[in-house]
Amino acid sequence: MSEQARRRFGPRNAVVAAAATVVGVMTLGAPPPASASARPDSVQQRLDALVRADGLPAALAGVKDREGHTRHYTSGVADVTTGAKVPVDGQVRIGSNTKTFTAVVVLQLVGEGEVGLDAPVDTYLPGLVRGDGIDGRRITVRQLLQHTSGLPEYGDHLDDHALQDQYYDPRDLLDIALRHKAHFVPGAKWEYSNTNYLLAGLIVQKVTGRPLAEEMDRRVIKRIGLRHTYFPVPGDRTIREPQPKGYYQDEAGAPLRDFTDIDPSWGWAAGQLISTNSDVNRFFGALLAGRLLPAAQLAQMRTTVPVGAGGAGYGLGLMSRPLSCGGVYWGHGGDIPGYETRGGVTDDGRAVSVAVTEIPPDAEVTGRVEKVVDAALCGR
Repeated sequence: MSEQARRRFGPRNAVVAAAATVVGVMTLGAPPPASASARPDSVQQRLDALVRADGLPAALAGVKDREGHTRHYTSGVADVTTGAKVPVDGQVRIGSNTKTFTAVVVLQLVGEGEVGLDAPVDTYLPGLVRGDGIDGRRITVRQLLQHTSGLPEYGDHLDDHALQDQYYDPRDLLDIALRHKAHFVPGAKWEYSNTNYLLAGLIVQKVTGRPLAEEMDRRVIKRIGLRHTYFPVPGDRTIREPQPKGYYQDEAGAPLRDFTDIDPSWGWAAGQLISTNSDVNRFFGALLAGRLLPAAQLAQMRTTVPVGAGGAGYGLGLMSRPLSCGGVYWGHGGDIPGYETRGGVTDDGRAVSVAVTEIPPDAEVTGRVEKVVDAALCGR
């Protein structure tokens, strides 16, 4: 989701902070080194703080070290009504991490000579992208994947109250976007827009002649053995495996609403996937290791433009963020009503994925979610 669209989903209910029982669990894939067991675990402490101090219903994390050992963490409750425990490595909606999967499929097609990164969108979707200041003959595939197209955000014009139950066809979402004026001339600057990935998904379908979900499953999910990741079929509003419930608030002070079961079609190529922390780590690790893309396309994916003043960069569906201990990590992150996910991997094989069960109410809390990632990757 865009920042503007993300902010439309209201602040959490402050009562959760007092009412939720903090439940912390650390399941080890291998015994921790003696030095780690002798001091409080900073990842667990930070997850507990997100629940206790920031009032998020639950937080989960999966952390993999350079040797491939994984630890799973949980805090909070899976259900604020029953107080049920959070399932270790439970499934969640991973929102805009889906964009990286979509970008991988497009870049595979680039490597196969079926799509040109600098070809106009009209090459594959002739005449489809037209509007006020919008012309598919002037927008390239690269600009879609890097959010430099200037296309308006369809998510800013959806009815919040319809998001849980309404089915949206991708073409209907595109029509919503095209009713609005372009935000800038293609290539002039960077601005996040889900509409870019809506079109990327439509290009995949046009070029392959197959549904996006099928291509994503064949080319990515099955290829690297993601056993807990899937693209829900039309009409599937559930999460298949054990999950912490996701929550949403209409406005500040309103009761939490259970947003676990929703129709995610409005996210489609930009945000529809369901996964687990361990599968997300496996995906980004395989991507950075060159198991999903030829070297030339991976290099293009990792070529970034600046995003804001914090040192982050956006490539082709892949973000880099600086670490407090030096270097960067690569990933994406995602928000969808009910869940927020943050994480990434380093070039030396470290990986972390964090999920919380409500979109944080403001950038400060989101920043604290991101600090869990930094703490895990830096060993702090």
